[in-house]
Amino acid sequence: MPHADLHVHTTRSDGALELDAVPAAARRAGVAVVGLTDHERLQPLSAPVVERDGIVLVAGIELRVELDSGSRIDLLGYGVSPTAELEELVEDVQENRIARGQAIVDCVEDRLGIDLAAEVGVGFGRPHVARAIADHPDTDYDYEGAFEHLIGARCPCYVPREVPTARRGRDTLSAACSLVSLAHPLRYADPEEPLTFAAALDAVERAYPYGREVDDGPVARAIARHGLLVTGGSDAHDDRLGLAGLSREEYDALPLPAP
Repeated sequence: MPHADLHVHTTRSDGALELDAVPAAARRAGVAVVGLTDHERLQPLSAPVVERDGIVLVAGIELRVELDSGSRIDLLGYGVSPTAELEELVEDVQENRIARGQAIVDCVEDRLGIDLAAEVGVGFGRPHVARAIADHPDTDYDYEGAFEHLIGARCPCYVPREVPTARRGRDTLSAACSLVSLAHPLRYADPEEPLTFAAALDAVERAYPYGREVDDGPVARAIARHGLLVTGGSDAHDDRLGLAGLSREEYDALPLPAP
């Protein structure tokens, strides 16, 4: 069981776990440190790293950015001390997320002839739509089926969203965070491009539950080539923490403040 799970989502974005319930979920999983990495949301913590109910919580953020090639990747910032620039960026992204979320909901409702009763607001994402589809009594789609047939990329109700450039995202996070990492590098169609960009970051997410066999060689080579630290986490969107993460030694190597 990992000591630290540094990739966890809550109801502040598209997770199912309330922030106040994180310590209990961490204890059930045997995890001592949790990184709160909601999509383009800042955490309501009193400091970049705090202790609650015996669990260390790291204020984090996950930010999608676009490389020069047009490919999109996710960055993870840890030990966040919000700056005016980060607050502005997050506000801009959330405004677009809301507009995009409503467009997806409208498309699904028109296509299926149903009312999803979805409340589109700050932190709204496609998982909210997928859950609403799966829970609706008049649809035959489960959560995965909603993505596969309706709202996934290249599906009829998919709507792309606007994201900042990789340079802006990296610079903004670097100014506000103790550590910036490349998220799940082996999920991208061409891992080499994101791993090359990682040279300008502090770390790369090496431990991740891909759900399939992966060749870790490109990640290991990037870590050695660029002198990167490692982060890791479960990318939890429910209450199951600790599916992947860092050992205590790996976590202690990160430049994060003590709670």
